[in-house]
Amino acid sequence: AKDWAHGVLVGAAMGSETTAAATGAVGVLRRDSMAMKPFCGYNFADYFAHWLSFDQPGARLPKIFHVNWFRKGADGKFLWPGFGENLRVLEWILGRCEGTSDAVESPVGFVPGVDDLKLDGLELSAAARHELLDVDLHGWRTELADIAKYLDSFGSRLPQRLKAEQQAIAAALETAAASTPVARRANAG
Repeated sequence: AKDWAHGVLVGAAMGSETTAAATGAVGVLRRDSMAMKPFCGYNFADYFAHWLSFDQPGARLPKIFHVNWFRKGADGKFLWPGFGENLRVLEWILGRCEGTSDAVESPVGFVPGVDDLKLDGLELSAAARHELLDVDLHGWRTELADIAKYLDSFGSRLPQRLKAEQQAIAAALETAAASTPVARRANAG
């Protein structure tokens, strides 16, 4: 995440497809803020405000990352092999936390550049690498519109800082869609 408010939005907007273990239709994307939907005992808008309140001068807040391990290519197959190979991404994340890994700043946050992940020995085509690291502007614009609807469902209790963060990302996506390049380099540290 770019900052704490962005990270709280990432957590608030988390979604996953329903499985046979959930009630209702299988394969439907549902919002599960911070993976707490079954456990949160009070209004999520208040929960979001609680998390936003941690952002105080001098606070040592954790860095927040989000990964889509299940991104699929045009052929419907998973782009990333998963399992033990996930350590390659986690190594990059740890490097970001330590200030030793570079990233590319995009409208939706920081992503690894083509040379930032250690992919030696991994059978992954150049096209798959590009697709994995690409920010799908159309897909993200659709996602941000869906997140806006979700946030709006909380009405006036929703912290405006969270709505402003969603709107800022949506605006950045619109700007990126109208210009190139989409991202710029963000050095370690």
